[in-house]
Amino acid sequence: MEQTWDPLRKKMVALTPEEKVRQWFIGVLRDQVKVPSYMMMSEVAMKFGQKDFRADILVYGRDTAPLMVVECKREDIEMTREVLEQALKYNMVLNSRYIAITNGRKTFGFEKVGETYQQIKAFPDWAAMQQSGEDGKRKKAMQRSGEDGKRKETMQQSGEDENRQDAEHMNDK
Repeated sequence: MEQTWDPLRKKMVALTPEEKVRQWFIGVLRDQVKVPSYMMMSEVAMKFGQKDFRADILVYGRDTAPLMVVECKREDIEMTREVLEQALKYNMVLNSRYIAITNGRKTFGFEKVGETYQQIKAFPDWAAMQQSGEDGKRKKAMQRSGEDGKRKETMQQSGEDENRQDAEHMNDK
């Protein structure tokens, strides 16, 4: 079987269809979202109850807490509610602010707003992800004190617009 270099695991790995998508998205995170390679890990093992799971990609914040969990599927797997639920299950352990699911053809991003996740059209760059978390904490503090706060985010397109679908389409699956 053909192999490829995984820059996160720092070793050669089998180039399966899912691995091809994983390596592509590592490149998107590094080159477009500006995530430093040392702030990402691939194939991260975790335990939920008695069951073992493995997240495809984790992005960490400056505070080393998980910032984004990414679930990759091979290109012929459709991005359905079940794929999103798999990422959400992993996130019950990780509690990251962002979730991404991708098959290399279609990519969906979600951001935690309050207690729910809302679909986003583009991922902020890594520095802005840090800022959005800090702004969210400040906003909550201002709301508690009766002041109004506004959150600004720098958004950067993480893929082509044709890779985006609205939330209604996702709910139809």
